[in-house]
Amino acid sequence: MFLLLLIILGMIYTRVLITLLVPKLPAATIDLAVSLTRVMLIQTFFMALSGISLGVLNARKHFALPAIGGILYNLGIILVGVTLARQWGIMAFSVGVVVGSFLNFAVQIPALVRARVRYYPVLNPNHPGLKQILILMVPVMIGLSVTQINLFVNQNLASGLPEGSISALRLAQRIMQLPIGIFGMSVAMAVFPTLTEQVARNSIPEFKRLFSLGLRAVFVITIPAGLGLMALREPIIALLFQQGQFDAQDTLATAQALYYYSMGLFAYSALQLMNRVFYSLKDTVTPVLTGIAAIILNIALSVLWVKTMGHEGLALAYSVSGAFNLLLLTAILRKRLEHIGGGVLVRSLVASGFASFLMYMGAKYGAAGIGPWLTFTPKVNALIMVMTGMGLGAGIYGIIISVFHLEETELVLDIIKKRLPGIRFRA
Repeated sequence: MFLLLLIILGMIYTRVLITLLVPKLPAATIDLAVSLTRVMLIQTFFMALSGISLGVLNARKHFALPAIGGILYNLGIILVGVTLARQWGIMAFSVGVVVGSFLNFAVQIPALVRARVRYYPVLNPNHPGLKQILILMVPVMIGLSVTQINLFVNQNLASGLPEGSISALRLAQRIMQLPIGIFGMSVAMAVFPTLTEQVARNSIPEFKRLFSLGLRAVFVITIPAGLGLMALREPIIALLFQQGQFDAQDTLATAQALYYYSMGLFAYSALQLMNRVFYSLKDTVTPVLTGIAAIILNIALSVLWVKTMGHEGLALAYSVSGAFNLLLLTAILRKRLEHIGGGVLVRSLVASGFASFLMYMGAKYGAAGIGPWLTFTPKVNALIMVMTGMGLGAGIYGIIISVFHLEETELVLDIIKKRLPGIRFRA
């Protein structure tokens, strides 16, 4: 009910919110943004229902249908947008967002039914469970808003930069979020229920072992993912977006932003796990405090670097503030638990960093080397360059990392297998 009230207020004051977010955009662009936002606000309702369902199902160690929901969300956007684009223009994709969010929630309903979860329309503000949720939710909500506030700062400052800067930042940030959603969230969601169980049983040694394993798994897969995006940034952007009014200059601007965003990919992926580690310890305040410190740092660096680096400085500030947030949480957790296996973590970081650097060199120069020999259409050329770079990079990284016989590589492979439909994860 409170969410519906916020959605209505958002629709009434959309222009105020858009003007606050991007004050320096042309009036016609703001008018379009207002129209699109009012439609897309409807998705908030379905995404909230989906989030509640996801939490319930994850607590019962059901991961398949929530994962499929994310796929259907994106498919809804693409199919509705492409189908209706000729008649409705860009508005078709806003409608697609609403349709996708509905599908994201609807696909989870069968699993909720099988889990015997029932909804009862009872309004009891004095229920002790509701009070407990509110107490835990408020700091969690503030903590999760850190990323959005950082993006708000970036977009606000970028609205005064040359035309296309906001789009470049937004597209680059969405690409950088892809590995976070696939791998960072997968690890965090997979180990979170077991972390909570270990705390409930007061099995702290097992809790620390599982946390360390999860964090190392995040590093092993997201450090090479970040460097891979950095190495292949231009052909990736050209493959995905360069057509029509999106020209080579737009590709270059987006690739520049992606380069600096990718530096923080490992940190924001690890934060998905670190925040949940504190939540499992019934501590929802510490992530908020470190998040606020990260916001302050992001604002300071953004204001400083946007003057000399433009939109690239905003992306770099975002990455640095994320790494700072991760370091703060790690230091606090180490002090609280006394020992979190720092030596093993450092070994994993060194191994994945070394393998990722060689992977970066192979992917970058492999793609660049084959580029001059390609005489197909620009899209086909970009596809071949990306596939060549990815193939070389993955091969190099896989061979080198296997030499170290890291425990976390087994967890990564296990999670990838168990992301397939119908298979649950057992930590």
